[in-house]
Amino acid sequence: MVMALENKIAVVTGGASGIGRATAVRFAREGAHVVIGDVQDASETLRLVEEIGQKAVYKRTDTTSEADCDALVAAAVAEFGRVDVGVAAAGIATAAGMSNVETRAENGDATHVVNLATEAFRRVLDVNVLGVMMTDRALARQMLDQGDGGSIVNIASSAAKIPLAGAAPYCTSKAGVWMLTKVLGLELATTGVRVNAVGPGYTATPMIAGIEDNEAAYSSAMSITPMNRLGTADEQANAVLWLASAESSFVTGQMLHPAGGQFTD
Repeated sequence: MVMALENKIAVVTGGASGIGRATAVRFAREGAHVVIGDVQDASETLRLVEEIGQKAVYKRTDTTSEADCDALVAAAVAEFGRVDVGVAAAGIATAAGMSNVETRAENGDATHVVNLATEAFRRVLDVNVLGVMMTDRALARQMLDQGDGGSIVNIASSAAKIPLAGAAPYCTSKAGVWMLTKVLGLELATTGVRVNAVGPGYTATPMIAGIEDNEAAYSSAMSITPMNRLGTADEQANAVLWLASAESSFVTGQMLHPAGGQFTD
């Protein structure tokens, strides 16, 4: 059986946990070797990839650092000679680290824009927008140098399209990722380098750990999720795989929503 990413080299930021980890493992099952960039320890992801029989490399990467983003791609090239696929999955929900849903449920209007510290807003945009841009740029430059195309997949969110009171930094940042994806996809459309995004709905990852134990938070999340359940990281990874593979070869500048029915238009 032919695997979707057989012998491909994939770079995944945020690969130490959540959707990033699930994506790295899914890619490995489809034949890819994986380079993980994260500020967190990625030893568990490396173990899971190597258990499958694929090679895995970890490079500590703070995606808000231009030098780190460039060094991550350089490390992939040094180890494997090229990069075929890149996934920008590194991101945060709030400057404090709590999920948007929990923050809104527990703090009322304390996180509304009129009460929000500028630095709290800036921190989320630095990670979620600037970090994705610099990751994408490093990946695209390498793919263009190689001259035979590639696929970049950004992790956005359904919050790119749904305004959530109390979550301005997150919603704004993910809308930024959505537009960055469109612009970069357009700019690279004739080069063979495709750029797309996955916009997950509420998904059971460390970013929203404990949400099911918080009645107000969970009720809020399910009120805009017609399937009335959380998604899984594996379900998101399946969507990323499709965009990363040749199965989506005529798709660029798009955002796919595994979001439990949040968008039906």
